[in-house]
Amino acid sequence: MQIPFNKIFYTGKETEYLNDAMTKGQICGDGYYTHLVSSMIEEKFHAHKALMTTSASHAMDMAALMVGLKPGDEVIMPSFTFPSTANAVLLRGAKVVFADIEEDTLNIDIKDVQRKITSSTRAVIPVHYGGICCDMDKLMDTAQESNLYIIEDAAHGVNAKYKGKYLGTLGHIGCFSFHSTKNYTCGEGGALLINTSKMGLVEKGEIIRQKGTDRSRYIRGEIDRYSWIDVGSSYVPSDILMAFLYAQLKELDSIRAKRKEIHDFYHMHLMEYAYNGVIKMSNIPKDSESNYHIFYILFNQEKDRDKVIDGLKSRGICTATHYVPLHSSPMGQKLGYKKEELPISEKAGSCLIRLPMYTSMTREEMEYIISNLEDILKEI
Repeated sequence: MQIPFNKIFYTGKETEYLNDAMTKGQICGDGYYTHLVSSMIEEKFHAHKALMTTSASHAMDMAALMVGLKPGDEVIMPSFTFPSTANAVLLRGAKVVFADIEEDTLNIDIKDVQRKITSSTRAVIPVHYGGICCDMDKLMDTAQESNLYIIEDAAHGVNAKYKGKYLGTLGHIGCFSFHSTKNYTCGEGGALLINTSKMGLVEKGEIIRQKGTDRSRYIRGEIDRYSWIDVGSSYVPSDILMAFLYAQLKELDSIRAKRKEIHDFYHMHLMEYAYNGVIKMSNIPKDSESNYHIFYILFNQEKDRDKVIDGLKSRGICTATHYVPLHSSPMGQKLGYKKEELPISEKAGSCLIRLPMYTSMTREEMEYIISNLEDILKEI
């Protein structure tokens, strides 16, 4: 049996909505389906404003522009994340300050964030790893005390919750991803969620997203022509992408339920090995409701991790490691960071694997993965 790490799930409605978008004739940005999707996100997740983007990376870039990052500013974020989180800050000339992560969730360590706040700190970007929220209550309290923006990197977190509230709606700004590796996809796509009416963030976001113009007001009929207002770029996705995404979002909860079945199957069969200290695995704190984006296993030693990867590969099962911690990457070294600075991040980078996780996974596939994994774990 051959099992890929990831497989795109189709709901069966994608082609219908794509054809409808083409029939309507407006396949550029901010068309019929863009409006449907943004309205759905606002209503479902209780977001103040949702602006659809071409990627989560572009949503992060927009957020950095919206909060006015500039040279001399500092932004704290975990090192265990995708480069886009840091690139958004560096592109504005600001300084990235890496914090370590917590062992239980692999989310940003709030105590380490607090230690690293200076008079130059302007924002914190938490990353909700695997669809599990960091301690946003403590982080928002810290932000209020130090007058900081919180920009949630919720690329993994669509349709996950923290204390009953959806990820991406807890900070001042949230960023979603709809990349083909995510639970809900249009191939490439994202969303920027604005969660406050204060500070003029909605108006700034609309202008930045539309090439620095007030075209959004023109589309709504508020002005008879639009013009250049401020800096910006083209972050608006095609309505073709949004038609595809609409089919996916119509199945938000059914997709989550299917992924929960896979997560629970893995968790049940691996509890013995976690209890005996052979592995640690995905942990969902009591205040969190996961979207079951990934299922990871963390080993005590890199050689054990590699043995499992090679063993499963020889049996036709494709697994994946995850991030090279940014502070220890070539770019992190250029920025002056040293590998030994963030030990928990480094262990995650060297000892973690992700098991195959896709919505259409069959029971036979799950059993094949676990059976072969258990054979290897027993040797360890």
